[in-house]
Amino acid sequence: MARDDAIRPEGTAPGSPGGSVPDHPDRPASGVPAGRPPTGAGTAEPSGPGNVPGDVPGDTPRRIVLVAMSALLMGMLLAALDQTIVSTALPTIVSDLGGLNHLSWVVTAYLLASTAATPLWGKLGDQYGRKRLFQTAIVIFLIGSALCGIAQNMGELIVFRALQGLGGGGLMVLSMAIVGDIVPPRDRGRYQGLFGAVFGASSVLGPLLGGLFVDHLSWRWVFYINLPIGVVALGVIAAVLHIPVHRTKHTIDYAGTAAIAAVATCLVLVASLGGTTWPWASWQIVVLAVAGVVLLALFVAIERRAAEPVLPLRLFRLRAFTLCSVIGFIVGFAMFGAMTYLPTFLQVVHGISPTLSGVHMLPMVLGMLISSTGSGQIVSRTGRYKVFPVLGTGITIGGLYFLHTLDEFTGTWTMSAAFFVFGFGLGLVMQVLVLVVQNAVGYADLGVATSGATFFRSIGASFGVAIFGTVFSSELRTQLTGALAGRALPPGLTPQALQSDPHTVAALPPAVRGAVLHSYAVAITDVFLYAMPVAAVAFALAWFLREQPLRASVTAPDVSETYASNPVERSSRDEVARALSWLGTREGRRGLYRRITELAGLDLHPAASWLLLRINRYGSAAPQLLGERTDVPPEVVYQASAELEIAHLVRREGLVLVLTDAGREVAGRLVDVRTSVLAELLGDWWDPKRARDDLHGLLRELSGQLCGDDSDRPMPRQAPPRRAAATT
Repeated sequence: MARDDAIRPEGTAPGSPGGSVPDHPDRPASGVPAGRPPTGAGTAEPSGPGNVPGDVPGDTPRRIVLVAMSALLMGMLLAALDQTIVSTALPTIVSDLGGLNHLSWVVTAYLLASTAATPLWGKLGDQYGRKRLFQTAIVIFLIGSALCGIAQNMGELIVFRALQGLGGGGLMVLSMAIVGDIVPPRDRGRYQGLFGAVFGASSVLGPLLGGLFVDHLSWRWVFYINLPIGVVALGVIAAVLHIPVHRTKHTIDYAGTAAIAAVATCLVLVASLGGTTWPWASWQIVVLAVAGVVLLALFVAIERRAAEPVLPLRLFRLRAFTLCSVIGFIVGFAMFGAMTYLPTFLQVVHGISPTLSGVHMLPMVLGMLISSTGSGQIVSRTGRYKVFPVLGTGITIGGLYFLHTLDEFTGTWTMSAAFFVFGFGLGLVMQVLVLVVQNAVGYADLGVATSGATFFRSIGASFGVAIFGTVFSSELRTQLTGALAGRALPPGLTPQALQSDPHTVAALPPAVRGAVLHSYAVAITDVFLYAMPVAAVAFALAWFLREQPLRASVTAPDVSETYASNPVERSSRDEVARALSWLGTREGRRGLYRRITELAGLDLHPAASWLLLRINRYGSAAPQLLGERTDVPPEVVYQASAELEIAHLVRREGLVLVLTDAGREVAGRLVDVRTSVLAELLGDWWDPKRARDDLHGLLRELSGQLCGDDSDRPMPRQAPPRRAAATT
């Protein structure tokens, strides 16, 4: 029997990097057979003559998974980087192509197209296979990028941006879905974290890269840069990504998708064209507004009858979903509106180069990253969340007012502080809203409720950019008219030219230039003043959120649900698998084996339980290799193996250990207990008397896969109570 003090306690330094599973991690290099295949509840079928490696998630060799993941991450990077890299280049784009009053549509066209296409890509991928559809999405995105790069006017650019957005929506949803095809549930939390890192990196790198391309190449390279990345991703996917086509039949809600996209388009057109292109009372605006209302009524009628509605109306019966949807709409409204027009303020009003304007935007991005990550961690530890939407919306209002006070004489540090405060307020709200929605719905609605909450944030972003653009264009026209009244302009320069091309301001004489720069400053900063009442609505609504006990399974952070510019589309099962894999892996380092051993009523050391479950998972284990490949020290592995041999739970076959009949029985008991421990994380989603087949199957699968991991750290038993031997 191994001694308790020989087992390494939690928190000690690992001996080697863990967490990844080689093809056959416990097979000796000498080629000794691995022994019997894994048995017991919760284990997956091993590879064999009738089971080709790769047919089951987890059978794919790790090196192949990593190469395929790199291609998926490149595809995700294309879509995630697109918004942030384009925003910095927008002032130069509109100067080259003309039409500053249409600047908002360069962003809005992409957002609307990607938002509307997301649910279609997800269901079509389920129905026809994700690999081919993912390649199609990349091709569409690359065609859109190439056409954007050669656009000769704003009209062409807007149309091509919509095409690019159509592909971008597929890149987002399919890349995350394919992870489930090539990565076993136990590892999905870790790999999904890589997508979060891509979003964080794109938020920081996007503004910098956009500025560098504009300064040293051309704004067209903002789009051309997608081409080599996309071609490499296509090649890698074609060569190494081999996933089975598991067809899932869907009744796709084409009518509902088209109706909600048409509603959003009509209302965004009203917001962006009213008062600028056409008067508010013009027949064109009236027709668009009426069409939007009629289409909204049609959408409601369609969703009531749809077999698989794109946005189930029953969700709006939940106070938390309705409140979070409205608050999320306003958060998207404020965030994307500001990100679109702040580079114009920096480059035109302060004369900052595009590259440095990207640097100046970093405080806002860092504020969002810091507060969203911090609030998520605090909520996970305390279970209290209401304070963050209230505090976040309040700080956002303060940040909007701070931005309103900026002018052409404001110093760099003051601007940076304003950007940081605004970003910090937004970050406090963003991640918590998704968490509140997930906590409020039942398991059956988990996936669609998550995508619904992020859908409204995306629609809010479209409205924010459009309305900010309308206010900016109207204010700029008014300000320039007053500033230039009675002033002589150089030949060829008119108020209209100054409004459509901001770079012409540099050609003005100093006496006039100051007045024009002030007009631009007031026009942009007044936008934030008008946004304050909208943010105040979110602040008021946040007080009506009811704080309820949190299910542990909804506290697992997912940055892609926080920062994605279009809805995140996952099934309820995939959402639970992602969360439980992250939480379950963390549990393996926090006394899990001591707990499940005691609950199973076994007289084993935690390390012996870990080794027993590892053999059950892989079919065999070579103790002499485990000390090198896992975070458990060699002496602990040897003592655990000796304990299992003495108890007749394992036997030696050459250099490896395999389970005996008694060992399989004990491993099954441990897996059963592990399943119940995982079920505790689900809260009221789990009812063992009325367990849904898919949720029950997922728990059984995870309970076997999350035991015996390389990075687990089995803790010692504090007081060794004596129980009846488990082997009799």
